[in-house]
Amino acid sequence: MINKIRPNMHDVLKQIPDGARIMTSGFGITGQAIELIEGLLDLGTRDLTIINNNAASSDRGLTRLLEEGRVSKMICSFPKTNNSNVFEELYRQGKIELELVPQGNLACRIQAAGAGLGAVFSPTGYGTALAEGKETRQINGKNYVLEYPIEADFALISAHQADRWGNLTYRKTARNFGPIMAKAAKTTIVQVKELFELGQLDPESIITPGIFVQHVIKV
Repeated sequence: MINKIRPNMHDVLKQIPDGARIMTSGFGITGQAIELIEGLLDLGTRDLTIINNNAASSDRGLTRLLEEGRVSKMICSFPKTNNSNVFEELYRQGKIELELVPQGNLACRIQAAGAGLGAVFSPTGYGTALAEGKETRQINGKNYVLEYPIEADFALISAHQADRWGNLTYRKTARNFGPIMAKAAKTTIVQVKELFELGQLDPESIITPGIFVQHVIKV
């Protein structure tokens, strides 16, 4: 019997080694897997590469991971937000590496990884410093930049509901990057608010099929 619901969060997170590449869902604090991220603090996991839309917001979750010096590199679209200056201080001190990716490209490259594509051509960034050293091509009279998929060892995402097969629903804008990150990581760990028996979730409401999920934890 397939059952992806796990009773102990830390037992699941122990499989994440130092130096792992981790995708974390969230648009700012909305949809961020706060409890899973903070669980890494309890285990002492470090030297992480974090792939997220933002370089932390508020004073919880990813912000705490940065404050504790557990992140060696951020791949994100917004390294600076109104309510966060932790990343900026670390970056100015040379304590963290940044790969800046425009938001559309970030989503597109994560989707490419989930779809098994070798690369994609995007018009975003053409003629700017972000395109330096990258292959460019003109297609139908328009200039494009070759971008490679962004993959991860693990995805830590937040969803609203799940069943024991790992089928997921999301609540409104908290969905954001969760579905595409679940497809682009080798192992997807999900925190949810509600658990249901098989057949109780409306199939039309399931956004992420359980085939993309390995572990579900109710928080």
